Amino acid sequence: MQATLFRCSVPALMAILYGCDFEDLPGGVREREEVRKEMAMKPGSHFELESFNGSVEIRGWDQDRIDIAATKTASTRELLDEIKIDISQSADGVRIRSVRPEGRHSNMGVSYVISLPRKTTMDRVASSNGSIRMEGVEGAAKLRSSNGSVRLTQVKGDVDASTSNGSIEVNSFSGGAILRTSNGAIRASGVRGFFDAQTSNGSIDADIDEATGRTVRANTSNGKIELGIAKLRDSDVVASSSNSSVVLRLPEDVGARLKAATSNGSIHTAFEVRAQGELSKKRIEGTIGTGGPLIDVHTSNASIRIEKM
Repeated sequence: MQATLFRCSVPALMAILYGCDFEDLPGGVREREEVRKEMAMKPGSHFELESFNGSVEIRGWDQDRIDIAATKTASTRELLDEIKIDISQSADGVRIRSVRPEGRHSNMGVSYVISLPRKTTMDRVASSNGSIRMEGVEGAAKLRSSNGSVRLTQVKGDVDASTSNGSIEVNSFSGGAILRTSNGAIRASGVRGFFDAQTSNGSIDADIDEATGRTVRANTSNGKIELGIAKLRDSDVVASSSNSSVVLRLPEDVGARLKAATSNGSIHTAFEVRAQGELSKKRIEGTIGTGGPLIDVHTSNASIRIEKM
């Protein structure tokens, strides 16, 4: 057992060094240290985490405390000791920061598994070169990663999530969503409120229970879009892709203004459209039902299908 130095505003932070099997660690990593901290935390609190080169897993639970399990990894014992974890607690929440040794760029990082009160606002959760997982949390969340996926399950509250070179998946969800990635797919279900998804070299597949107020947006390149909207309300819809198809599913009684265009592809709609101007296989502009919000769908080198739910 070995003590670890921390810069913390909370007392009695304990660290335990466990034996390591070098073959189980990532390439270049030969040292690992696990750190555990538990303290009181009220429901309705705020939470912030800033880390590097490691995954983050957050679970909501029905207890008035937070449990923090951190794992530091590095190529040498000296570098491992230089990685610091700052934990500060205030009246409105908890903030955690992993501090990289200044001027050091070797293979090192910190990963986290955290349990906290279910009703918590995630002001900012950020890491790099690692995935972010969040489950069973009720509260708005802002999540940032790179070179890793983002997965949200049983989350209630508006979400702003972004990564690169990884997918984003939102399941059993209730809230508005802003989702950004590159070289990865986006999957979402249970969206209520706003929806804005953007990726490249990946598909977008989303089921929106109810769209209200803000424009629903789905944009990708070299990826297919499948978008289902059960209740459109007064929200415009803009869906665009290149080199892949777009499928839009709408309620049978929807009223909207439609603009759809493709190049080197075809357009099919299950709705009766009162055309405005020229109507062709590659371009449609007109009114569905009694009219309403704008539906703007376009792609290139692929087809467009507008279907009834």
